[in-house]
Amino acid sequence: MTPSTGNVFRDVGFSNKEAEHLKVRADLLIDVHRAIGKRGLTQAATAKLLGVHPPRVSDLMRGRIELFSIETLIDMLARLGIGVKIVTTRSRKRAGAA
Repeated sequence: MTPSTGNVFRDVGFSNKEAEHLKVRADLLIDVHRAIGKRGLTQAATAKLLGVHPPRVSDLMRGRIELFSIETLIDMLARLGIGVKIVTTRSRKRAGAA
């Protein structure tokens, strides 16, 4: 058994950079999904509110993370009335360390 790094994407073999990027996108996508669910919006109502076509909402609800940028997900959260706060932390490794 191997202990988790705390990032499932890193655990399954993505590079550190890609894993961090995917984790941020996944967290944002989950927040968008929850906000839509809490409001009980239909796909059509969600599409109208987010300013996208219904198939895009379908991709969102199916978790098609590869189709959404961080910027797009932040914009969707803003349209749902949810602010995003970015918090930075230092990596355990020093910058430039191998």
